[in-house]
Amino acid sequence: MGIIVHLDVMLAKRKMRLGDLAEKIDISIQNLSILKTGKAKAVRFSTLTALCRALDCQPGDLLAFDPDAPDDVSEPSDGG
Repeated sequence: MGIIVHLDVMLAKRKMRLGDLAEKIDISIQNLSILKTGKAKAVRFSTLTALCRALDCQPGDLLAFDPDAPDDVSEPSDGG
């Protein structure tokens, strides 16, 4: 089960570059890139709110749940 990030799709729909969005919402391009590639482990509601405002969209336009997608969360080792 996993969360799929559709930031690249929304950027394309809005004809906006990642750098422009980063500047608009005052977040580093590196952090935004981590979110865009789906490598982020978490996202703050304040960041999600800023993204939705800047892209004129809903959270569901940016995030989707796919039960068949692999989880990126590492399971703790049992030491064995």
